Amino acid sequence: MSTRYPFTAVVGMDDLRLALLLNAVSPAVGGVLVRGEKGTAKSTIVRGLAALLPPMDVVAGCRFSCDPASPDPGCPDGPHDASAAGDTRPARMVELPVGASEDRLVGALDIEKALADGVKAFEPGLLADAHRGILYVDEVNLLHDHLIDLLLDAAAMGSSYVEREGVSVRHAARFLLVGTMNPEEGELRPQLLDRFGLTVEVAASREPEQRVEVVRRRLAFEDDPAAFAARWAAEETALRGRITAARELLPRVALGDAVLLQIAATCAAFEVDGMRADIVMARTATALAAWAGRTEVGSEDVRQAALLALPHRRRRNPFDAPGLDQDKLDETLEKFKGEEPEGSGRPDDDPEPEGPGDPDGPGDGGPDGGGGGGGGIPPQGDAPAPETSGTSEPAETPETADTPEAPEVPESAPAPRGSGSGERAAVGAGEPFRTKMLSVPGLGQGAAGRRSRARTAHGRTTGAARPRGALTALHLTATVRAAAPHQRARGRTGRGLVVRRDDLRQATREGREGNLVLFVVDASGSMAARQRMGAVKGAVLSLLLDAYQRRDKVGLVTFRGRDAEVALPPTSSVEAAAARLERLPTGGRTPLAAGLLTAHDVLRVERLRDPSRRPLLVVVTDGRATGGGPDPLALAARAARLHAADGTAAVVVDCETGPVRLGLAGELARGLGGTAVTLDELRADAIAGLVRDVQNHRSERAA
Repeated sequence: MSTRYPFTAVVGMDDLRLALLLNAVSPAVGGVLVRGEKGTAKSTIVRGLAALLPPMDVVAGCRFSCDPASPDPGCPDGPHDASAAGDTRPARMVELPVGASEDRLVGALDIEKALADGVKAFEPGLLADAHRGILYVDEVNLLHDHLIDLLLDAAAMGSSYVEREGVSVRHAARFLLVGTMNPEEGELRPQLLDRFGLTVEVAASREPEQRVEVVRRRLAFEDDPAAFAARWAAEETALRGRITAARELLPRVALGDAVLLQIAATCAAFEVDGMRADIVMARTATALAAWAGRTEVGSEDVRQAALLALPHRRRRNPFDAPGLDQDKLDETLEKFKGEEPEGSGRPDDDPEPEGPGDPDGPGDGGPDGGGGGGGGIPPQGDAPAPETSGTSEPAETPETADTPEAPEVPESAPAPRGSGSGERAAVGAGEPFRTKMLSVPGLGQGAAGRRSRARTAHGRTTGAARPRGALTALHLTATVRAAAPHQRARGRTGRGLVVRRDDLRQATREGREGNLVLFVVDASGSMAARQRMGAVKGAVLSLLLDAYQRRDKVGLVTFRGRDAEVALPPTSSVEAAAARLERLPTGGRTPLAAGLLTAHDVLRVERLRDPSRRPLLVVVTDGRATGGGPDPLALAARAARLHAADGTAAVVVDCETGPVRLGLAGELARGLGGTAVTLDELRADAIAGLVRDVQNHRSERAA
């Protein structure tokens, strides 16, 4: 594992290798989450770890891999006799596919046998297969939330519980959890990030020599896999022996009070939530000392543990980037530095008054290269000064006529070739806020989420139906009602109910689904008037935050100048949408019809890719149409009718301001068959704020 693959060709791979080995030494560390771009050998190194784990002794015939020396007393295949025969086999690496069902993960009970015979017939799932081995989840960020919750609960408790209509089974499930993900495809919730012990960022090297070595070794492996493996067999054997030695040393490693104080002070200094970070850091530092062959934990162990355990816990909202300020880390450790144990590998020099930094610089040695943890989408300052070139022309409406504080370039002004008409630099987004609930009417059957009503596997029970395939959620009352009329004909003599497969009824449940929220944003010159674009971006950013919380896919179409473009194809990454929105420039005419037609094409393709996910079209505009043909408003009306004919749910966010309003956004909403809301009405607290204003006005009059 250490030299079979040229890990130096991937930035952060040394940290990943160390994180995996520490979990192999001490699975209590809590697993590893690997974040990185595609093609960085994330899966390759994880699969290479399985070959390094020492062989394990198991009870012969036990489906749950019980240890003969200490079998699980609650094992469903037990109880095991102390003199039972044992087998030795390699540690397993079990892969959990993204599309796995809950029964495949935790196992399934045969409900028919449980009801008719009172027998717990249990088919183990992947959690049982992974016991005392590795459970690998590729693209963990695409896994359904309820599966991630089950997975992380089992990893934290070391056992799995299967409950079906009052029948329960428990078995041990202790495994090394490794997840990989590409952040471009969407982030994990901060609550789920916290459940992974360690996190490592990896990225491909830009050094040609290192990339050449990757290609050379890959081709050598494909030409002769056996010879390639034999080349590194001796080193793998040595590494496997070191893991075994570190495991044996681990119980004897001492974690002193001074080191615990450093750990607690570090977690407090970086304001991580809860106490899990402290516990993970303590376990990681202990494993580091055992890996180095020491029996005491030192400050350098704490520092390395912080670099692996804290960056992802600094992420407070969806638009924060994980990271850690290494200068601040060094200052904190130096401030609470105690007496170093002998042989810790750190020189006992007098500390500098200011606190030393990393000798290699703040950008070296950390999973994220420093950076301070991020803080959402930063505002980009005031709006840029208006351009003064181009011919002026009378404003088209009273709203754009009076803009003394920021006179804008008229939409009819000639544009520089290739730059768009009247293009301005990007304006920073306003402060996000909590939005009102926008949903798709009707009852869907899409992916689990939190927006629109849908038939889902989880939710409140609304009825019963005959199962299609395996029974996953028994409707007990309906099953008994179906079986009851046939008891005499079936020869029932005892107290038990005679149940056949035809009697079983599946519970139908109603919950919430995630939708495809496609934003169509007007970035024309009229939207830049009176500095509205900052407020508009703030509103869209708020809707993106709401989409993140409701597990939606999002897409972004913008229109300005002469045409529209797909700024972001539909994706689960709201962070990518927020970044594209922040960089969005404004200016030029308003090709509203082009924006709607482009959105129609995007939704048509997405219906073919994911027909069960219902779309929600959110058009952010003032309703004007000044580009795209001889009669722009008529073209926009025809484009709107295309969406209405497809039955697409639509909401128009009316951005028109000023004392005189044309009401064009409302007309567009009627053409789309949707509703219109103003920027003020979009706020969830808009009604409450109006009530407060009325109450304050009455109080002032009474006074």
